Amino acid sequence: MRTLRASEIGLFLYCRRAWQYNREGIESQNQPEMTGGAEYHRQHGRQVFLAGVYRLAGWIALLLALILAAVALTNFFYG
Repeated sequence: MRTLRASEIGLFLYCRRAWQYNREGIESQNQPEMTGGAEYHRQHGRQVFLAGVYRLAGWIALLLALILAAVALTNFFYG
């Protein structure tokens, strides 16, 4: 029994003929468009990853600022 992948289900739901061509090994005629779309998704994925890194860096910077403010206030009142 062959494993059915989610991408195959999506392709079948989008276009049964494209799904059948894919199963038969017939390549799509719009390869340049598909390559461009794949590159777009790679770039978008990198941007999403960097946004997460920047968000984490922002939270760390905020936490450090709060710690430094607490230390400064402690030294001001008790130092």
